[in-house]
Amino acid sequence: MQRREFLYAALGAAATAWAAPPSFEIEEASLTDLLKRMGEGSLTAQSLTQRYLERIEAIDKHGPALNAVIEINTDAMSIAAALDAERKSKGVRGPLHGIPILIKDNIDTADRMMTTAGSLALEGSIAQRDAAVAEKLRAAGAVLLGKTNLSEWANFRSSHSTSGWSGRGGQTRNPYALDRNPCGSSSGSGAAVSANLCAVAIGTETDGSIVCPSSTNGIVGIKPTLGLVPTTGIIPISHSQDTAGPMARTVTDAAILLGALTGTDYTRSLDASGLRGARIGVARKKFFGFQEKTDELIEAALRDMKGQGAEIVDPADIPTAGEFDDAELQVLLYEFKTDLNAYLGALGPRAQVHSMQDVIDFNEKHRDKEMPYFGQDLMIKAQAKGPLTSKEYLDALKKDHKLSRDQGIDAVMRKLRLDALVAPTAGPGWCTDLINGDHIAGGSSTPAAVAGYPNINVPAGFAWGMPVGISFFGAAKTEPLLIKLAYAYEQATRHRKAPAFRATAEL
Repeated sequence: MQRREFLYAALGAAATAWAAPPSFEIEEASLTDLLKRMGEGSLTAQSLTQRYLERIEAIDKHGPALNAVIEINTDAMSIAAALDAERKSKGVRGPLHGIPILIKDNIDTADRMMTTAGSLALEGSIAQRDAAVAEKLRAAGAVLLGKTNLSEWANFRSSHSTSGWSGRGGQTRNPYALDRNPCGSSSGSGAAVSANLCAVAIGTETDGSIVCPSSTNGIVGIKPTLGLVPTTGIIPISHSQDTAGPMARTVTDAAILLGALTGTDYTRSLDASGLRGARIGVARKKFFGFQEKTDELIEAALRDMKGQGAEIVDPADIPTAGEFDDAELQVLLYEFKTDLNAYLGALGPRAQVHSMQDVIDFNEKHRDKEMPYFGQDLMIKAQAKGPLTSKEYLDALKKDHKLSRDQGIDAVMRKLRLDALVAPTAGPGWCTDLINGDHIAGGSSTPAAVAGYPNINVPAGFAWGMPVGISFFGAAKTEPLLIKLAYAYEQATRHRKAPAFRATAEL
């Protein structure tokens, strides 16, 4: 049997050798639903946490074995108990009080959980303090349930990687079709939310790592404006593009979670008639035509928005789309080296690695476990870069900002007087292929990612039983407006459906 045939046979056998998952009484429950039930006394933080832990055991570690959760917080039940006691004595802190949340394994938590970015080089690394995001979640009363698997080093180790795979965590599967990819790098967060392993989750994005797994896993994801959510304590790629953001089953839940991270009440933007009178531009150039079924779904979405009173401006192309991809890569390589060295250098003497070069050397030494499928060409290229005073870096950063902002998103929105741009987020999930790597046909995340502007994915329908999402993106700090538009579209269409954990797509 050829290696590829063996791989697919193994994936197929694993995907079919399980019984249907047990019924789950809180499946698809929203934050509002859960908070109401806790207020009524039919749920407590402890009982809710226990239910999610049992769900993780049943379908993430066994059954379909999604492999979305890389580590469970052994303190989760005691945290939940303390929050239940606080509810009785002092009342609730807010809409996240007692809510179990999963966070991506590149976000520091000062507890007994490791923070590794999926790498064996950081196995055993315990943060000395919470990342700012974790601090805010704890302050809001959330129960940190555990950490999610990811594309190792947030998918910036190799240009031939397989999304959702890490040396520490293995391969995460798509809950709609187990042989399909969940996209990345926030693969585990996307699959976990979709499969109801938690109420909501946190992902991170440099370019596409929140919105793509949100699209392929049939959920809502918000990539905020750069700087809106603090990134202190997150294993970095690029300070020019990195951000954390919410991943949820509904726009409402995503808005609530974003509010907890920023201190802003985004629920005020939840207006079911929010599309009425809005000018929506269709960014066709570079972002349509890569997958026929995806195009059909987005065309239907445009008709739906028009039916809700939106004015569709078509086309509304970003004039510079595709012209800054090379500059983006240069910026990421330079900043990855500088930013990762700063993070690793602060880990302390007990850490196995203290620099990017140490990680490269570790990977070579442990090639059988860390690089069985793909290498580390991006890390090697980053290590070869100089300081952030280098002319090559400064020129690339200037080009990025000029072409993505002034002559890109801002230019088309100003010229056509748009409220937002829309485009397909990504196509349906591709077959996971550890031998050849990812087969991503196309996507639209780059302009907003490079500009540092907000981007929201919302489910737009299904192709062969696989979710496809639409992106709403626009100018800096327009989260309230984008949430308003995304919510109105979601309420008018309601495409979200829970996954059935099929062995393969509906072919």
